[in-house]
Amino acid sequence: MTEEVKKEEQKEEGTEVEVPKKFKQLVEEIEKMTVLDLAELVKVLEKKFGVSAAAPMAVAAPAAGGEAASQAEEKSEFNVVLTAIGDKKIEVIKVVRDVTQKGLKEAKDLVDAAANEPQPIKEAVKKEEAEELKKKFEAAGGTVELK
Repeated sequence: MTEEVKKEEQKEEGTEVEVPKKFKQLVEEIEKMTVLDLAELVKVLEKKFGVSAAAPMAVAAPAAGGEAASQAEEKSEFNVVLTAIGDKKIEVIKVVRDVTQKGLKEAKDLVDAAANEPQPIKEAVKKEEAEELKKKFEAAGGTVELK
């Protein structure tokens, strides 16, 4: 996609961002990176500067009685996190590809990264789908956490 086409699409969507000259080269380099590379870069920057890129969570005041406890138990959306890949790495890669619609290289990179530290597979999925994904990964030999 040419630069002119990108700018035209951004204008139509109303998402055009004016990049200051001093950041232009940096933004161009970031645009060339894969999603996995960007995720790794964010982790490096978080560790380097002791900050978090996560959006701050609002803390709700406790509700009357046991309402807060029952709401916490009735969580409706989960994040599926791959914590271990087990002995059947290829099977786990296949499941990652199927679930995320990623290419082979991206799925393999994600599984390789999960060998070192837990990696998010899907976020904000319904409980039923999260349980189904967990079963798929466990059948393939992987270990998944629902958060």
